[in-house]
Amino acid sequence: MRLTSDFPDVLVVGAGFAGAVAGRRLADAGHSVRIIDRRPHIGGNAWDETDAHGVLVHPYGPHIFHTNSRRVMAWLSRFTDWRFYEHRVLARVDGRHFPIPINRTTLNAVFGLELEEADVPAFLESIREPRAPLRSSEDVVLNSVGSRLCDMFFRGYTKKQWGRDLSELSSSVAARIPVRTDDDDRYFGDGFQFMPRDGYGAMFARMLDHPRIEIALGQDYASEPSRSTARHTVYTGPIDEFFDYRFGPLPYRSLRFEHYHTDSVGEDGFVQPAPVVNYPNEEEFTRITEFKQLTGQRCAGSSLVREYPSAKGDPYYPIPCAENEALLKQYEAEAMKWPTVSFVGRLAQYRYYNMDQVVASAIKVADSVAERLTSKNPGKQTLP
Repeated sequence: MRLTSDFPDVLVVGAGFAGAVAGRRLADAGHSVRIIDRRPHIGGNAWDETDAHGVLVHPYGPHIFHTNSRRVMAWLSRFTDWRFYEHRVLARVDGRHFPIPINRTTLNAVFGLELEEADVPAFLESIREPRAPLRSSEDVVLNSVGSRLCDMFFRGYTKKQWGRDLSELSSSVAARIPVRTDDDDRYFGDGFQFMPRDGYGAMFARMLDHPRIEIALGQDYASEPSRSTARHTVYTGPIDEFFDYRFGPLPYRSLRFEHYHTDSVGEDGFVQPAPVVNYPNEEEFTRITEFKQLTGQRCAGSSLVREYPSAKGDPYYPIPCAENEALLKQYEAEAMKWPTVSFVGRLAQYRYYNMDQVVASAIKVADSVAERLTSKNPGKQTLP
């Protein structure tokens, strides 16, 4: 939308999930909202688009929506219909494919066994290496499945993805991945597992289609004219960047994406045996995603992407560890001094959030901001 005023009620920095949800929520509450993003599109990393071969792809890697929150699901359903989709991942090790997360099928294939489901808990107990307390991701994995499975599926992948050994990462990273005793090969166990039927781009476009919302793309916060005139700012970028790195930069992991297309597909129309295949060991990349398997699109050929983790580039993943948490606390203390700025999202809160967690957090923040704007009428904000 064209800029109509330098004096919005709320300036939202970032048009990804955090910014778009907060912006729409505030607009629905009756406030004028200006959303800016330095990229040329809305949707942040969840943006999708049709490539030169007519395939709907995710330029910033696969985004799979899943949640247990009825509230989040209902709120997003205002802006999209859904396609039921249960995500599945295989890990390729020594030329063989194994289900991830580890389940009974994985255990039988790795150890050459024929375990019944009832036998799995006792077998896991026999191979696990008890650790207490569970401080690191290494503690979590060894405590759960022991060293052989740890080395096959987790240690190498973690080193590539995070640039650190399992022992150097918070326990929260490995705790995201369950271990199952049955043959359930779904990557997620959430009650709601869907993909936006028309894609994320269409969902974001509908979300931001509101008479009280104006959008400026290719606009950086540093040169934004309304940064000193808006009554409140919702900031979704890196919190350390907002404060000019005064305590030092918070480390992030980035990704380099290698997109490619092939006309060589199997009889089923696909290239891979699963939507995502992990490569935990020798290869430089961590995984390959085949987009048709995510979206259900039917077309000739197939478009895929390899992911190469990197220490340089756009920030994607906050790195959960003790020293980074200590640095974050310094920035959080500084943020408390700015009541007219709210920080929300994976980068602004330095949290390894899933999309539904970002949505829930953005709704909560937006509702709080709306209440404060209505009840306190705080006037324009003061710049840091």
